[in-house]
Amino acid sequence: MDLNLHETPEHYTGLPKHHQATHDEKLIIGASSLGTVFEWYDFYLYGLLTAIIAAKFLTGLNATTAYIMALLVFAAGFIVRPFGALVFGRIGDMVGRRYTFIITLLVMGLSTFLVGCLPTYETAGVAAPIMLVTLRMFQGLALGGEYGGAATYVAEHAPEGKRGFYTSWIQITATAGLAMALLIVILVRSPVTGVGEEAFKEWGWRVPYLTSGGFLAVGLWLRLKLHESPVFQKMKAEGTSSKRPLTEAFGEWKNLKIVVIAFFGAIAGQAVVWYTGQLYAMFFLEKMLKVDGITANTLIAVALLLGAPFFLFFGWLSDKIGRKAIIMAGCALATVTLFPVFHSLTSAANPALAKALAQAPVTVTADPAECSSQFDPVGKNPFDTTSCDIVKNALAKAAVNYTNVDTPAGTIASIKVGDATFVAPDPAKVSGDARKAAIAAFTAKVIGAPAVAAVPAKDGKPAVEAKAAVTGELAKVGYPAKADPDQMNKPLVVAILFYLVLLVTMVYGPIAAMLVELFPSRIRYTSMSLPYHIGNGWLGGLLPAIGFAMVASKGDIYYGFWYPVVVAAATLVIGLFFLPETYKRNIDD
Repeated sequence: MDLNLHETPEHYTGLPKHHQATHDEKLIIGASSLGTVFEWYDFYLYGLLTAIIAAKFLTGLNATTAYIMALLVFAAGFIVRPFGALVFGRIGDMVGRRYTFIITLLVMGLSTFLVGCLPTYETAGVAAPIMLVTLRMFQGLALGGEYGGAATYVAEHAPEGKRGFYTSWIQITATAGLAMALLIVILVRSPVTGVGEEAFKEWGWRVPYLTSGGFLAVGLWLRLKLHESPVFQKMKAEGTSSKRPLTEAFGEWKNLKIVVIAFFGAIAGQAVVWYTGQLYAMFFLEKMLKVDGITANTLIAVALLLGAPFFLFFGWLSDKIGRKAIIMAGCALATVTLFPVFHSLTSAANPALAKALAQAPVTVTADPAECSSQFDPVGKNPFDTTSCDIVKNALAKAAVNYTNVDTPAGTIASIKVGDATFVAPDPAKVSGDARKAAIAAFTAKVIGAPAVAAVPAKDGKPAVEAKAAVTGELAKVGYPAKADPDQMNKPLVVAILFYLVLLVTMVYGPIAAMLVELFPSRIRYTSMSLPYHIGNGWLGGLLPAIGFAMVASKGDIYYGFWYPVVVAAATLVIGLFFLPETYKRNIDD
């Protein structure tokens, strides 16, 4: 039977609400999942290109702030996801799942394509990042309406006893979209198959965005072939669909209580484990462990491809033993293993850095009252008015791990690298160009300085004298400027990243089925979408920015992992006591 929105509800009065999925419907579910892959591809491109986006759209800020601000722009798409859930969830519960699919894909695809057309800060000034943030927010709105509808649509087509397995195909789309984005970025930036690294940083980064125009066309063609869910058609025929889905979902305590339990007892932990295991791990490789972008992308892509089948495995397993046990096990493992896992990742990906951290630790001795967070979103802090800021800004630029030792007020800050100690310039005693020169000399002693070519005087500009490269103390005691691919234990790196993806599959594979089963069909789209996107949009999406801000403030490259560990632990406790098991529930009501 062709279930089409254009047909009248009277055609479905004899249709059972929940029926065995036919072969054709399985193909339709696969097509809808592929459309979701394209949406995730669009959304995660930005995450893969954060460092380049920072250089192109956020010039004028110090390097640490520019990177954190780039992550916040990335997070802007996550922040608005709950609002997309409200808007499109209401449409999905009142008008239909299929109609909503078409709108969300169109908004996502066009927004992504336009990012590839944006002028940079150099040509458009502050208008460039404003336009970028605006398009990221449209992407977030679209994705906020996508997930709940996709999960609801697939679950309402699935046979009894197979909802976990069927909806795990939707769960795999996020990783598949990220993997597809990784592969395309790798191909484009590779000198063999694409434009090469230098050209990629200059203009080639636009190619993956512009490619999304083709994916949009394919995705729309697939979405237009979708049929409406039989459960929704039956509700429309009986006149039992909700006229006030937002009020029913969040204005009545009976349902709101379930929303709260689902959020704190499952979604919060799932969100931080997901974004730590896939996105934060990639940022950590590039920013903290100094692995070059194409290598980091390739290693993550391999781990994702190896781990992806386990979304289906844990979805299938949740149909046999339940959803709750698997999700709680994933949160428990994350709580106890994230710190040792990322320490092991450092040793495997950059053994020279791990050795230097152990043999020549860096210590900052300073008056804590003088120290700022090294985060300057408006670009107004020169980090040169206190000796502590001078010291920490130098280390932040080099992404160096250090410990803090507090001293009495008035003490001039210093850095100890191994056995050598370097006292910062006293800003109170020098000013203007003399202060800049003193800071530059101090920074060169500690982290080094590149060679400067001579530039003759021209057009009223003074001549620049040639300067030889300076090897800083950090390099002398073994701190590498970048990870050495020849020293990297790539099989072990992939194994560690695979373990992180495995945790993701445990918490993420069964959760769509659980959320569908928690809520009644008349307000299911709205009820599950909002808590899911608050958790994944806010707790998860903000994780990279918050994590790196914590690192910049503390100086410990592992400090940001306290965020996901604490949230996962809290979810474990709340979920064990309050989250119900759902895998045997009837979802037709």
